[in-house]
Amino acid sequence: MPEAQNNWRRKTILFLVSQSVTLLGSQIVQMAVVWYVTLHTASGVWVAAFSVCSYLPQFFISFWGGVWADRYSRKRLIICADGGTAAVTLGMFILLPHISQSGMLLHLLLVLSVLRSIGAGIQSPAVNAVIPQLVPKEHLMRYNGINASMQSAVQFSAPAAAGAVLVMGSLRSILLIDIFTAGIGIGLFACVGLPGQEKKVIPASAFSDIQAGIQYALSQKIIGGFLMIYGLFTFLCVPAGYLSGLLVSRVYGDTYWYLTATELCGFGGMMAGGLLMSARGSSQKRRKTLAVSMAIFGAMSVGMAAAKDFALYLVLMAVYGVALTAVQTTITTSLQEHTESSMQGRVFGFMGAMYAVCYPAGMAIFGLMADWIPLQWSMAGAGVVLILMGGGIAAGEMVEEG
Repeated sequence: MPEAQNNWRRKTILFLVSQSVTLLGSQIVQMAVVWYVTLHTASGVWVAAFSVCSYLPQFFISFWGGVWADRYSRKRLIICADGGTAAVTLGMFILLPHISQSGMLLHLLLVLSVLRSIGAGIQSPAVNAVIPQLVPKEHLMRYNGINASMQSAVQFSAPAAAGAVLVMGSLRSILLIDIFTAGIGIGLFACVGLPGQEKKVIPASAFSDIQAGIQYALSQKIIGGFLMIYGLFTFLCVPAGYLSGLLVSRVYGDTYWYLTATELCGFGGMMAGGLLMSARGSSQKRRKTLAVSMAIFGAMSVGMAAAKDFALYLVLMAVYGVALTAVQTTITTSLQEHTESSMQGRVFGFMGAMYAVCYPAGMAIFGLMADWIPLQWSMAGAGVVLILMGGGIAAGEMVEEG
């Protein structure tokens, strides 16, 4: 028995490490592209355009990605998605020296964002479904917390790496880093043997599978409730979280140092939040955890909107990161616990689709608003709504106790 326990633990850690290595390169590329656009255009419209191209394709492909994760080998799906993304990045690496016009470069980076988004839409449902395939139910919260900490540690280091490479090197150097990390991540994951996954009879078409998944999610009140909360939460994260670079460049200074410091504090808070959730382990008070974290998250959004000092802003951003991870980990664990194994790919495909549509919708709306009204107004308004959502969750009006 101890040997069996150590076996699944080793496999889980190796799987999480492989995904963290892959994430490192992806995160560096994503940050470098957004920073490049932010500092070279200073336009909310361009920032919003890149965000939409980075996530809207993921929305459309996530439905099929979830179906494929339930039908076929999740391991093969993840490896193929990572390999395809690396191949696209390699193509951009080869083309970059031959691009002389800034406008053409921006449009090709948009294309790169679209193709990488498609890969993420295929990979994400399979990754979330693999964790409960490896980890016993009673340990899910702990290992989701460990996963959040590892990914946040990668995201914590990625801004520094991206900033250093952009200052000393070039955008092309960052693309090369992403290609190497993808190769390492694929090699590590290839060494992980996954348990057999439960499969149901394959229907006549993928559309039938998608329809069955939607009916399942809607018929399960807890699952539907968590998906709805996740979508609203993602949308309302945009002003204070995803547009933080735009706020910092406008209010505090348009330098890589300020952008890097902001990202480091945010991801440092997320890493601490993951460790906190891992330490909580098998705590069953999901609704209370979600409600408190949501309210704190909203309060930090309001606080950052009112902050005049950059040091205070960074402190609030760190607490914001802790609350962000607590919300995301609680929702992910609750979905894994309440979803049948044969439906997990589709449910997490829908979760990915919620993110992929709510995030770009938020970027499109709040990004455009940021060129017309002070961004701080949007941050404060979203924060108030998040606080009210926390109260609704605590009262049991938005989701039942899981």
